[in-house]
Amino acid sequence: MVRGETAWGLQSALDRRGLGPVAGVDEAGRGACAGPLVVASCVLRPGDAARLAELNDSKLLTALARERVYERLLVRALDYSIVVISPEEVDQLGIHVTNIEGMRRAVAGLRECPGYVLTDGFKVPGLPAPSVPVIKGDRAVACVAAASVLAKVTRDRIMAETHLEYPMYGFDVHKGYTTADHGAALVEHGPCEVHRWSYTNVAAAAAAHGLRPPRKVMLTAAALGQSDAPARALEGTVVQNGSSAAGERSNSRGGARIS
Repeated sequence: MVRGETAWGLQSALDRRGLGPVAGVDEAGRGACAGPLVVASCVLRPGDAARLAELNDSKLLTALARERVYERLLVRALDYSIVVISPEEVDQLGIHVTNIEGMRRAVAGLRECPGYVLTDGFKVPGLPAPSVPVIKGDRAVACVAAASVLAKVTRDRIMAETHLEYPMYGFDVHKGYTTADHGAALVEHGPCEVHRWSYTNVAAAAAAHGLRPPRKVMLTAAALGQSDAPARALEGTVVQNGSSAAGERSNSRGGARIS
């Protein structure tokens, strides 16, 4: 793999060899224990670096900068697709499966099939075009960074709206990630509908409050490996494998283009 001196180098090299358009893919919310997983794909205009000077990994931008870049991308990007995967689907299929499937949906949601796909960190089978994973792709490749911004801003906005319904958890601040404040709120109130009931800390909080999940879940390996309290709380609702949940996927905006 040839890396350029800038974040636009790899995309430019592929474009010069006739392998474009090049789509970048990334997600937001994989490590959260509440809220959706959001996956985006983005195709940037070749040579547009000067018009997207602030573009960077979404985690390295301030909230205001992310919003500015997001709005700029809606105008400047040749194409983009944003997929929102509900907590229900994460619970039924597991985070890795939904992440991989979300990336497939995001690429499939583009108006034009890309000539090449760059993913952040790991290989994604089943894409409709040749692809390569790029370690720390959201920092090394502009189109992956663009996808990370689209996914992050979309998810943050969803969690800010969710805060209005469940203000006791502080979703407007930590966006559903496992912070100390979020953990304390889980212990005090137990989980709510938008939590990922298959996650260890959520299952433990549910057990402490005598709560059962509102849907079938697939416990993580970490949850199954701990004490049996979370498993007892979920008795009768734990999905044993992905195939049993495949027919029960919740509707998500898979492949949808949103603005």
